[in-house]
Amino acid sequence: MDKLKSFFAGALVPLLVLIVWEASARAGLFSEVVLPAPSAVAAKWWAYLLPAQAQEPGQSWLAWALSGELLHDAYSSLYRVIAGFVIGAGLALPLGLLMGANTRVYALFNPLVQILRPIPPIAYIPLAILWFGLGNPPSFFLIAIGAFFPVLMNTIAGVRQVDGIYIRAARNLGVGQWTMFTRVILPAATPYILAGVRIGIGTAFIVVIVSEMIAVNDGLGFRILEAREFMWSDKIIAGMITIGLLGLAIDTAVSRLNNHLLRWHRGLEH
Repeated sequence: MDKLKSFFAGALVPLLVLIVWEASARAGLFSEVVLPAPSAVAAKWWAYLLPAQAQEPGQSWLAWALSGELLHDAYSSLYRVIAGFVIGAGLALPLGLLMGANTRVYALFNPLVQILRPIPPIAYIPLAILWFGLGNPPSFFLIAIGAFFPVLMNTIAGVRQVDGIYIRAARNLGVGQWTMFTRVILPAATPYILAGVRIGIGTAFIVVIVSEMIAVNDGLGFRILEAREFMWSDKIIAGMITIGLLGLAIDTAVSRLNNHLLRWHRGLEH
């Protein structure tokens, strides 16, 4: 019952926005090109979801049902987000653990990190195209950069801010350096690392849309740019909503994983 009340409370404001938006569009306050009505956006989103071609002889119904342009574009974008994020986070996590645990490594890499960190991933677009050409590789590169620094900085902060009580208690028990790192420091830093993962995934979604507008010929970003060329505002908004739904689904999954992994953490036992 509490979850149901929470759902309706969260849906109240979006529902009111949709009602006002629909009424304003029907009253002619906005041009259909500038801001189409939600009903028009929903109709376009449904058409975008359905298969564009008739079912071919011998083709299974499921394969035909999943052949719609929207599903293909959503899959392409999601694939690039996951692949780029895995690359970026896979590089950031070990480096962040080393920089957080070893002051010499931190002093060695921190100046370079602080120089590169403020540079937005979009600024790398010309270099990405020169280095990797067109297609998925430049998208992977840009997304990896976008995910790299949030995971890196949160991992460093998590390791460096481990409560000294835990470390002193482990030392009093005579544990070795490796056990100290794997059984004390890493678990204590996990909340910071998972927070960095959530931020990194959000950044990856921002970057993938931009990268798809310049380097590939499919994906939600490409389709939004294509719709802009033909002034299909309803399709642009339909693509934006799809991006939001994908982001919400992934963030919810990461949040549940966070709560599952941190059951031991104070305040998360429920």
